[in-house]
Amino acid sequence: MSKLKVILDIAKTHLISKRKQTAVAALGVTFGIGTYIIMMSFMTGLNGLLDGLILNRTPHIQIFNKIEPTKIQPIDKVLNLESDLNIILSVKPKNRLERIHNALPLLSELRSNPEVNGATPQTTCRVFYVAGTINLNGAVNGIEVLEEARLFNFKDYIVEGDIYSLKRRKNSILLGAGIADKLSIAVGDNIQIINSAGVPFSLHVGGIYQSGLAEVDDIQSYVNLQMAQQILGEGKNYISRIHVKLNDIDLAPSISQQLENIYDIKALDINTANAQFDTGTAIRNLISYAVSITLLIVAGFGIYNILNMFIYEKMNDIAILKATGFTGMDVLLIFIIQAIFIGIIGGILGIGIGYGVSRFIDTIPFVTDALPTIKTYPINYDIKFYITGVAFALISTFLAGYLPALKAKKIDPVEIIRGQ
Repeated sequence: MSKLKVILDIAKTHLISKRKQTAVAALGVTFGIGTYIIMMSFMTGLNGLLDGLILNRTPHIQIFNKIEPTKIQPIDKVLNLESDLNIILSVKPKNRLERIHNALPLLSELRSNPEVNGATPQTTCRVFYVAGTINLNGAVNGIEVLEEARLFNFKDYIVEGDIYSLKRRKNSILLGAGIADKLSIAVGDNIQIINSAGVPFSLHVGGIYQSGLAEVDDIQSYVNLQMAQQILGEGKNYISRIHVKLNDIDLAPSISQQLENIYDIKALDINTANAQFDTGTAIRNLISYAVSITLLIVAGFGIYNILNMFIYEKMNDIAILKATGFTGMDVLLIFIIQAIFIGIIGGILGIGIGYGVSRFIDTIPFVTDALPTIKTYPINYDIKFYITGVAFALISTFLAGYLPALKAKKIDPVEIIRGQ
């Protein structure tokens, strides 16, 4: 125990006697760890924001009526395919309604499935927005607003008014921001629409919806499901789409395939619908981790160089220690303790700087029409970034101290003293 105390005192004396080198080594760790935390917190926060814009609004499975040509034509049932040549061009799709057949039983079965978090129906109406003598093309989606808010964060895209106005008032509408701007309509006003049969409807504007996509906001608006069915002149079983959210998004491809095999419908999973987006996300994450790890490696080499020079300057001290009875392992332990101490101090300061700068970035205003509900730059305060930073500080400083200390362990004190 007394020998360990002496070793600790020697390590402390070395660190204090070389304050500038100790400070530089600690600052190398500090800025390496701090930059890593800032970079990862900001980049993953931004990636999470972009992912959320897509994933929060995109159902894991979209169910709709598939419109496609009949694969088996009548002539195929007559001709002998082995001996006859059959060429049919410009085959037209089957004449099918847009609505999903037996949508209500299918919806009920989906909601009872333990792997399904929720399923919500939609009915789409092609309409004209009346602006004086001008009629603007548009689409009105009928939704179950409570389920949309629960499953897809629908309320985050309401920039004015109240999303629940659709629930309180049957003829209420959440108007697209582009349409509202073109028609100079505000919350509380009334708007006239005309369905495809020429029947007019008067709707009360309960809110303004903004998705961030101009081509969508210029066309699309929302009403409750019953109002959309009334605009179409259809019954309660008229549902054109069903949006499904699963408890496990990874099951989307397999479940969508099962639905297509069992029912005569088209089930589009989120991986197929957003293949390009998933590729972009993977590339952004790869770049973020590559840059951050590079910063840590550069900081590690800086620490190694400083400690290597530190040990070189202490050759005489090492020779004297060995000459007075200290073993090579004692010398190795002295410099490892110094390195770990530098790592601890640098890691703590790095965490403080990383967290402080991240909090500052989190307060910087970030205002854009494309993201109406985002007010500041996104930051991810995931604890794993801080744990990774501390772990790297300790591992890198240990290696940076251990590798040159191996050289000090093998020093022959006689040769050092003779050289003096």
